[in-house]
Amino acid sequence: MRLLHTMLRVTDLEKSIAFYTQVLGMKEIRRAENPQYRYTLAFVGYADESEQAVIELTYNWDTDSYDLGNAYGHIALEFDDIYRACEQIKARGGIVTREPGPVLGGTTEIAFVKDPDGYAIELIQTKTKLDDF
Repeated sequence: MRLLHTMLRVTDLEKSIAFYTQVLGMKEIRRAENPQYRYTLAFVGYADESEQAVIELTYNWDTDSYDLGNAYGHIALEFDDIYRACEQIKARGGIVTREPGPVLGGTTEIAFVKDPDGYAIELIQTKTKLDDF
């Protein structure tokens, strides 16, 4: 068994795809439209679905807003250098909502960004085996 994907409902598919591909560096893997039920699915990720989990962006054609709710937390992505990643994200028009630094009470380095619909994305610094938790 393995994790396949996480689905997010988006209000502007092209803007969301641009964020995940141009700002976070993912690639669009595939897209499927369903005219009968008026939705489009776009899958984005860092590798093919056969290799790792991806994000499914669901665009319902007749919906222009969603309540994100208070149960959603975030999607976490690992980066070799979150400081550099945050600078690149800002340069590409992305919004960093928590600058890189250690998590409170620990040594893991994290940052947070928001996607165009307001979903939180956590960036986590890659740890070496010598890093303590």
